Amino acid sequence: MKKTVISLTAVFAAALLYVSCSNDDNKNITTSDYTTIGASTAIDAANEMDVNTGLSVTTSNPATKPAETPVGACSTITVSGTTYPRVYTVDFGTTGCVDGNLTRKGKLEITLTGPVTTTGSKMTIKRIDYSINNLKLEGTIEYTNTTTVATVPQWTRKVTGGKLTDTQGRVYTNSGTYTTKQTAGVDTPYVLSDNVYEVPEGSHTVIAGDGTTLTLTVQETLIKKYSCLFISKGKVKIQGGILNGVIDYGNNDCDSKYTYTHENGSSVELSL
Repeated sequence: MKKTVISLTAVFAAALLYVSCSNDDNKNITTSDYTTIGASTAIDAANEMDVNTGLSVTTSNPATKPAETPVGACSTITVSGTTYPRVYTVDFGTTGCVDGNLTRKGKLEITLTGPVTTTGSKMTIKRIDYSINNLKLEGTIEYTNTTTVATVPQWTRKVTGGKLTDTQGRVYTNSGTYTTKQTAGVDTPYVLSDNVYEVPEGSHTVIAGDGTTLTLTVQETLIKKYSCLFISKGKVKIQGGILNGVIDYGNNDCDSKYTYTHENGSSVELSL
């Protein structure tokens, strides 16, 4: 098996792909194809990041007052209402502020119909003039509690009207639904840092500006730690255009690396 090493250099910073070398196995796969794979992965990372923000902002001990809701690293948070539904506005400002190593601008409007830990409750995240490192993100994320067994909390994450516009003006629309189960941290509902989630099923579709459509379907359960921005383990089947292969997120390390293996056995190593 021949392997090409590719650095998807800071998708969040520039959304540019650098191909370090090529080989005969991959000669029909273009830089644009790899960029679309990278955009798909960046979209998923952004969705996870925004859900994490929603959970952080809306999760608090019921004994505290709404004004004591945990505040993000650099945003201004306002809360409308003392009873449900509550609307939380997370404002990163028009010039942006640094959250970790990323600069976020604009607002997230988060509507919560009830405690996110209660079956039937829904958290809706709406993006308003919002960007991460100048990647413009649009659309709505619905995070609905569908728990049937109390010891295994479960949610459905649905993205509608998703749209990513990169720094070169390239547009990627997206939508999809995932099932998420919490497998660690259940006994500490007001502490998020020890939470671990599994995504056993789901798919999403990404459409590039040239009409290329990618469908990404969970093939092997994905592992997502709240404390890590990226998916750390699991596999996703990716199909569309000339792409037909698998994305492998690795061995549960908290890093941005992943591998795409094409149906012919050739693979490329990428990182966000």
